[in-house]
Amino acid sequence: MANIQSLRGMNDILGDDSKLFTYFVENASRIAKNYGFTYLETPILEETALFKRSVGESSDIVNKEMYQFIDKGENDVCLRPEGTAGVVRSFVENKFDRAGGTYRWFYYGPMFRYERPQKGRLRQFHQFGAEVFGQASVYEDATIIMMLKDILDFFEIKFKLQLNSLGCPTCMPPYRENLVKYLTNIKENLCEDCNKRIETNPIRVLDCKNENCQKLLYDAPKITNNLCEKCDSDFISLKEVLDYNNIEYVVDTNLVRGLDYYSQTAFEFTSSEIGSQSAIAGGGRYDRLVEFLGGRATPGIGFAIGIERLLELIKIKEEDKDTIYLGAMTDEALNLLTKIASKKRKNTITIMEYTPRSFGKHFKIAQKQDASIVALIGENELKDGTIFIKNIKTQEEKTIKIEDF
Repeated sequence: MANIQSLRGMNDILGDDSKLFTYFVENASRIAKNYGFTYLETPILEETALFKRSVGESSDIVNKEMYQFIDKGENDVCLRPEGTAGVVRSFVENKFDRAGGTYRWFYYGPMFRYERPQKGRLRQFHQFGAEVFGQASVYEDATIIMMLKDILDFFEIKFKLQLNSLGCPTCMPPYRENLVKYLTNIKENLCEDCNKRIETNPIRVLDCKNENCQKLLYDAPKITNNLCEKCDSDFISLKEVLDYNNIEYVVDTNLVRGLDYYSQTAFEFTSSEIGSQSAIAGGGRYDRLVEFLGGRATPGIGFAIGIERLLELIKIKEEDKDTIYLGAMTDEALNLLTKIASKKRKNTITIMEYTPRSFGKHFKIAQKQDASIVALIGENELKDGTIFIKNIKTQEEKTIKIEDF
């Protein structure tokens, strides 16, 4: 009988990757909390309509990539392809849109997209994200960007920040009309996907990765040259705040993000250290999304980080923390060791071996488990009320009273 293997593009997280993954989540969460965010978790399975209404039916995610099916209750459901829509659904469902005020949440977990697996791009992947509701100020836009920068800086990941404004319902329609005119004149030379988007969502043409298309789009109308007075003023203010805080950025007028719900501020962090898939994080403002999903109009902004893309760039900053390995050299010592382990685990990583072994065997197991201190009790120690300790780092050995350990 053949062994059952994991599905293509859906990987286990274990070993060194597991350490890096938890290290990232713990420290990114700590930074988010420092910015006043609290943790929120939404279901992995949602109604398909949620993503059709938010992400947009013209997007590649909805058209090509969703894990969508009819469940046993005849409901049209899918595995979430991204995190923001579910957070907005929760915001509206729990009537926060009617309560008013500011809400800041962060989350992390698996997302699912059926696309061709490649380095840094999986069918089940994990994102760390943050969302803010109730703040329309460009200072919140800057704060979100600064928080994301702090996370990447903590992990010493080199990046470039790209910035754009996507306008609003006032300035986007005339810009869209100008863009469609331009694209129609060159459509015969554009790729098949771009031709489809001219009819459904022409802004997305600017995001095409086809090199030939990008060359043809060089002289396309720029949204930043067509912004209304308020959007233009907000974009200038955002750049001033970033400049004041010495945050380097490049204005990329072709940056539109991959999802339909963005408006005004859009940003992306890229890294040249991960190959062709250079985007490592991104986000922007989505002031109309709450209303699209049935809530009261509420400004929103957020970002998401692709965790798997960062793992190979992260190095754990080793803290001088001990891991204790507890072992018995006689059966009679096991109960006492469980009591000692319970005490030590309040402040220290503590591993206990349940099978009595010789000193040499315990020492080898402790080394394999990256322990720094080996603490053993044998017949003599049990009789004397002592415990033998060896520091693997310094090779220092001593026997002390159990109450002093």
